[in-house]
Amino acid sequence: MADGDSAPIRLDDVDRRLIRELVKDGRVSMLELAKRAHVSRTHVYSRIERLEQAGIIEGFAARINMEKAGFATSALIALSIQQDAWRGLAEQLKALPFVDRFTLVGGDFDVLVMVRTPDNATLRSVVLERIHGLAGVRGSRTWLVFEEWAAPQGEWL
Repeated sequence: MADGDSAPIRLDDVDRRLIRELVKDGRVSMLELAKRAHVSRTHVYSRIERLEQAGIIEGFAARINMEKAGFATSALIALSIQQDAWRGLAEQLKALPFVDRFTLVGGDFDVLVMVRTPDNATLRSVVLERIHGLAGVRGSRTWLVFEEWAAPQGEWL
């Protein structure tokens, strides 16, 4: 939500259609988007603006093939952290190079981190020197990623 206080808006079929089309091609023109969604261009402009103001559409981005971009080694790192360390640790993880994303989870571990590096030597350095050196990290377990798939965000709406 844009302002943090408003209730989430209810997405209808037109909203979902627009979002799916934008996920497929974020560079699509408003005219083409209107054709694909079977609504007027004016209607598309107002819907997109409403979705942006509600914070549902947060921006438009390119999808990157990480391997072709030089980041051929990926790993998931599960972290055990000190109970009061999350906020500070989150800020430290945001600042680390090669950290693609991280998630606070419940279970045997506390945080899952996706790291993408050019090679195994860099991965080793990131995990053993950088991540293990962060305040609040008690331990970790690392899994190398051999293959992955993710639905484009929002495509399944």
